[in-house]
Amino acid sequence: MDFEKKLKRMEEIASALRNNETPLEKSIELYEEGMILSKELESKLETIKRKIKIVDIKNENEIESEDFGDM
Repeated sequence: MDFEKKLKRMEEIASALRNNETPLEKSIELYEEGMILSKELESKLETIKRKIKIVDIKNENEIESEDFGDM
């Protein structure tokens, strides 16, 4: 499942958990699924943050880069 689909699923889970009509057993299953998805999404975001660099070319021989910053 790609990032956007995981994020959409997280939104569906959050909505179902806010719904007072969701049975307890189903709520527990959804919570567990949400926690797994949360960790996967967080890991992906950390990977993306490490890849994003702002490159400032000072001259033809020197390239300076810095982290994009906190997302």
